[in-house]
Amino acid sequence: MHAQALLAREINAFAIIRTKYYAAVVSVTSDRVVSAWREISACHAATCAALEHELGERHGLGVSDFEVLARLAEADEHKYRAQDLASAVHLSQSALSRLVDRLARGGLVERFTCDMDRRGIFVQLTAAGRVRYDEAAPTHREVLARTVPADMVGDEGDQG
Repeated sequence: MHAQALLAREINAFAIIRTKYYAAVVSVTSDRVVSAWREISACHAATCAALEHELGERHGLGVSDFEVLARLAEADEHKYRAQDLASAVHLSQSALSRLVDRLARGGLVERFTCDMDRRGIFVQLTAAGRVRYDEAAPTHREVLARTVPADMVGDEGDQG
C-alpha cells in the first residue's frame, strides 16, 4: 500500500466511515488531475486498511491472501501459473512465493510443478482454501461497498 502521504491514524480513522468523508483527508489543488489522483490514492489506502482489519479480524487473512484465494477460486480448475498469479495480484514473484508458502502451511493452497515444463510452478486452491474464500468473500464485498465511492462503481455495483 502506498500511503506515505497520509498518517496511519488518518487512514485507520477514515477506513471505517462512508466515502463522502474522504474530501476531509484529501488536500485539493487547482489541478484536477492531481486532485483526482489524491482522491484515488486516499480511497485505495482507506479501503486497504479496512480490508486488512476486517479480513484479519474475521478470517485470519490479509488483503493479498484474500486476492490470491479469490483469483484461484475464479480460475479454471482453481489453479494459476505462479508467475501469472504474481502479476494478477500485483506482487513480485518472491513476495508471492512467501505468501503461497504461508497459505500452503495453512492448507489453503498447494504448489506443484508443471508436467510439460518442470520449471513451471502452479498454485492450486484446496478444498479448505475454497471454504475460507467463501467465508471471507461477503466480508470483502461488504468493506468494498462501504468504502469505495459509489461514483467509481457505477450501476453494476450492487450486483454480486
